[in-house]
Amino acid sequence: MLIAQLTDLHIAAGRRLAYRKVDTAGALEKAIDHVMALVPRPDVVLFTGDIGDLGTAEEYALVGEILAKLTIPYFMVPGNHDRRGPLRAAFPHATPVANGAGFVNYVVDDFPLRLIALDTLDEGRAGGILLPAQLDWLQRVLSDGTDRDCAIFMHHPPFRTGIAHMDAQNLGAGADELARIVAEHRDTIRAVFCGHIHRPIHTIWSGVPVMVGPSVAHQVALDLRADGPSAFVMEPPGLHLHVWDANAKSLTTHLSYIGRYDGPHPFFGPDGKLIV
Repeated sequence: MLIAQLTDLHIAAGRRLAYRKVDTAGALEKAIDHVMALVPRPDVVLFTGDIGDLGTAEEYALVGEILAKLTIPYFMVPGNHDRRGPLRAAFPHATPVANGAGFVNYVVDDFPLRLIALDTLDEGRAGGILLPAQLDWLQRVLSDGTDRDCAIFMHHPPFRTGIAHMDAQNLGAGADELARIVAEHRDTIRAVFCGHIHRPIHTIWSGVPVMVGPSVAHQVALDLRADGPSAFVMEPPGLHLHVWDANAKSLTTHLSYIGRYDGPHPFFGPDGKLIV
């Protein structure tokens, strides 16, 4: 099973440039072309939040236009730049929760790896939150007796990355209880996929691998100083490709850069012969 993870699109209405510099709509178009050209093609695409920049219906309408070329099943969770109501209205198939549900929490059981969506949005705030009702829901899902291998996908990372201005707005309330639940079910939770930081970051948290995906548009500057300022950089955009091997019960993550770069070139030795 091949999972493509795209995150932090930050699409603005009217194709407005983010920070008066970044063409996020154009970046998403390139990302979708990249995904559709992959061989093998992914089985599913996960969008881990910040689909829009302000969370308006106009933004999501533009996202929908761009995603019309994406013929692969895809699912979404909101990020801190999103709003639940407009997001669900625009993408009901990608946020399959029951009518009247207060959060975008759901389970996708259509693939060899079970996918569990967690909504960490605290509307109006940059940091994330998981309320007791959501954590109870997660515990029930993980304890339903199926014992299926699964991956959780959400926006806010639950651990400190060392990028101070982003750590200040990571998952806050509920993080300790989430850690307890994940540790309890670490035999079936194969990974947690997050966004928010705009950089590829990996760690082991509560006994489970956590992968933060890079933004498809722009990156947060890598600055590990305690007083490092908030800043973005225009590094090569990318996405994560997660490979799930159900037989080996292993998950491998690859960073796939978006764009055209020189190569691939075959390797030749000093004697001019192809190295295999």
